[in-house]
Amino acid sequence: MKKLSKHAWTAAHSAELYGINNWGAGYFGVADNGEVSITAQGTDGKLSSVSMLSLVKEIKERGMDMPVLIRVENILAQQIIRLNEAFNRAITNGGYQAPYRGVFPVKVNQQSQVIEEIAQVGAKYGHGLEAGSKPELLIALAHLESREACIVCNGYKDEEFIDLGLQALKMGYRVFFVIETLTELPIIIERSRALGIKPLIGVRVKLASMVGGHWNASSGDRSIFGLTIAQLVSLLDTLKAEDMLDCLQLLHYHLGSQIPNIRDIRTGVLEACQVYRDLVTEGACMGYLDLGGGLAVDYDGSKTNYLHSRNYTINEYCNDIIDVVMSTLDPSGVAHPTLITESGRATVAYSSVLLFNVLDVANFEPGPLPETISPEENPMILKLWELQGTANVRNIQECYNDALFYRDETRELFKAGQVNLRSRSLAENLFLQIMHQLLDLADDAPREHREMEKLRELLSDIYYCNFSLFQSLPDVWAIDQIFPVMPIHRLTEEPTRQGIIADITCDCDGKIDKFVDTHNTKRTLPLHTLKDNDEYYIGVFLVGAYQETLGDLHNLFGDTNVANVRITADGNFEFIHEIQGDSIADVLSYVEYNPQQMQDRFRRIAERAVGEGRITAKERSTIMSAFSASMRGYTYYER
Repeated sequence: MKKLSKHAWTAAHSAELYGINNWGAGYFGVADNGEVSITAQGTDGKLSSVSMLSLVKEIKERGMDMPVLIRVENILAQQIIRLNEAFNRAITNGGYQAPYRGVFPVKVNQQSQVIEEIAQVGAKYGHGLEAGSKPELLIALAHLESREACIVCNGYKDEEFIDLGLQALKMGYRVFFVIETLTELPIIIERSRALGIKPLIGVRVKLASMVGGHWNASSGDRSIFGLTIAQLVSLLDTLKAEDMLDCLQLLHYHLGSQIPNIRDIRTGVLEACQVYRDLVTEGACMGYLDLGGGLAVDYDGSKTNYLHSRNYTINEYCNDIIDVVMSTLDPSGVAHPTLITESGRATVAYSSVLLFNVLDVANFEPGPLPETISPEENPMILKLWELQGTANVRNIQECYNDALFYRDETRELFKAGQVNLRSRSLAENLFLQIMHQLLDLADDAPREHREMEKLRELLSDIYYCNFSLFQSLPDVWAIDQIFPVMPIHRLTEEPTRQGIIADITCDCDGKIDKFVDTHNTKRTLPLHTLKDNDEYYIGVFLVGAYQETLGDLHNLFGDTNVANVRITADGNFEFIHEIQGDSIADVLSYVEYNPQQMQDRFRRIAERAVGEGRITAKERSTIMSAFSASMRGYTYYER
């Protein structure tokens, strides 16, 4: 394929090509030696950088194979600090009279190491957790020690859920029950009276404001959870009648977890503040305004209001929220509420990277062609032979149409038995030869030749990689989420191939064929040719939000190996946690097989084969050992 540049290739060219300086947020970059580097605050608070390839070597020396998920604890800590410090600056600079108390939605990443780090680093800021289920509430109660931190309980809540939260409230936890539907209110009132504990009540309201981006179904009248304005008034009347209006202290709304446009954020805050002001006027105690999620991640680095980006910084996000709340509430003399955001995606996305190795490559290059062909060949194939080398910028579309016609006619003749296998093979190779000739001319062709724009995609390689999309990157398959993808080494070499990424599941959807680009998305990724006996490693970045939780067992590929690392002051890294990925026995048990029973059944089958003279007793022993080793082994491809 045509090379991407005529100049000597450097690490800086690779950084520009893959856009890492745009989406890496300062955490990821390309070092001069052509390896992706991770930069974060070390244990002494100063920035340190480490090579991702060196990290891979350390992981392998510790006995863990690819694929592996790397979590960088420093990055997770920095994101929590960045968010809280940005709000604190905005509060100080704006003269805001109440604090910020962030909460992390446990559903975004429930892994214990993640929650432990958030709780530990967030304790200084009173950073809490959002729980949408009883298990998540138990996680929050077991990890939060700061009494300044809030626990926001969303989702459906039964009596057991409410009793647990009320008892925690009595112990000193700041637990808010956010009412999502009116049917929850009677249960909260009844359990409160039964236990003699006054609840802290919040209410989720459906705003009319709509937003763009993925997950925007959380906004507008048709959002699943939350009360309409009419239902909110009904709730107020019920609380007044029950003499519990002082329990209503929090207003909550949620417009989506990835809001790319700052205008949508401002619009939502403005509408919510109008509701908040009127709740105060109605006599509700209030004091807390929960803006939900929405702080976006700039996955493509374009810094725009495009689907996978955001057109604002964290500082602008915080400043705008403070500005809108003050300008809306101050004229009415309403006291500033404690601000809560449920920023999950932006908190954890940057801290995790999925790494895998390439197993094989399929390309669409023509095979060897003869110097001449027989004049007795089928006329369609003779036409293809004559078409070679005749293309130029002016007739490129005509050559494309002719080659496609002759190739398709040859295929029809093959189906009819009028062309044999070798002749069809010749036709296919000739067609590919012509397509590559056209591709070399495509960049100079007139824009109206749209087929030429697709040639690079049609002729791109398929890189077969050692991972399961459905287990590790489910949002790519489910909702066309874009994540940054690039090789983590050899970046002083020009990538001369264009490819897509295929996983090792038996599913045609197990592929990545949309990639980060500053002007939308591109359908192929520049990659390097494989070298004999050398591994080629690719990283998928910013995958810390949702991907671990949503993954499934397609083809029974289980959880990957996980390495939790921390960058140290001397520019090295220490391994905090090493978690072995699922064994085959593990995933079989998930789908209700009993590995021991399976082994016993196979042993009986093997013994029968001995009795039938098919194998020897010694061979049976070797076979059983292999069966047992496979049960204990990794579900992914092992070299």
